Amino acid sequence: MLSWFFRGSPNRRLVDRLHGEIVAAARDPALYADYAIADTFEGRFEAMTLHATLILRQLNAMAPPAPELAQDLADAVFSHFDATLREMGVGDVVVPKRMKALAEAFVGRGVAYDQALRAGGPALAATLARNVYAGRADAARLARFVEKARAALAEASFDAFADGPVPFPKPASVA
Repeated sequence: MLSWFFRGSPNRRLVDRLHGEIVAAARDPALYADYAIADTFEGRFEAMTLHATLILRQLNAMAPPAPELAQDLADAVFSHFDATLREMGVGDVVVPKRMKALAEAFVGRGVAYDQALRAGGPALAATLARNVYAGRADAARLARFVEKARAALAEASFDAFADGPVPFPKPASVA
């Protein structure tokens, strides 16, 4: 869907690498085994959204060209969602409807996570419990992981994003 956009993007390699790091971080087996995120399309969407939101939030807080990179990265994330739906066999007629729902969920969670990170502690755990676990699990450990990731990303320079790897903590390292 957005492949035409990336052909001319000078950030393509960088965006592809960052996107790959987000996907790898969101697919860390500990998130599903130790944190009990559902190993389903929805659970993977939540893990991907969480990791992407953390990076996008940090890039948007940095000086240019970081916000422009954030926009290219957001486009890549949505292109990935589109491709995933198609790989799952969702028909061409239904994909736009599903993409609209995913976009609304992604943006809504981004706003909710940003507000919760600003509020801290219990607000973050409650927001994660509602979104990631649909209210069925305690999100205290995941909240600690997200805080640790936020802090690591906040300390990183633009070069850390540009050169890699993104300083995501390992989920297994958070008790």
